[in-house]
Amino acid sequence: MTMRPKFQVMTITDAAAEKVREIVNRFDPPLAGVRVGVKNGGCAGMAYTMDPVETPNPADDVVTDKGVTVYVDAKALMFLLGTTMDFRATKLSAGFAFDNPNQVGACGCGESVKLQPAEGHAGHHAH
Repeated sequence: MTMRPKFQVMTITDAAAEKVREIVNRFDPPLAGVRVGVKNGGCAGMAYTMDPVETPNPADDVVTDKGVTVYVDAKALMFLLGTTMDFRATKLSAGFAFDNPNQVGACGCGESVKLQPAEGHAGHHAH
């Protein structure tokens, strides 16, 4: 019987992994990885953030997929559960995209999203 791998917070597409690798190797010495988080902002309430990681934060959740390391900000964990991180390039823009099952709405510009914590992973609140 094989061990089931630990549940991964996020999955990373080939395109995103390739881009993360490119970013990491652009630095000298290369970065440990990139950190994904969410911040309050934008017209829908929350925006994704991405920062270079030189020294990993032990509180971060680590996603290692396709040979790259992505750190997930502990505060953003419940908002990012089940998310697929992709990299998409169009004629007008190129950037990381997050396909997030916790997203309940987004603004037209696509820059910010409305997120709710993943069900069953946070304490239940009485209404």
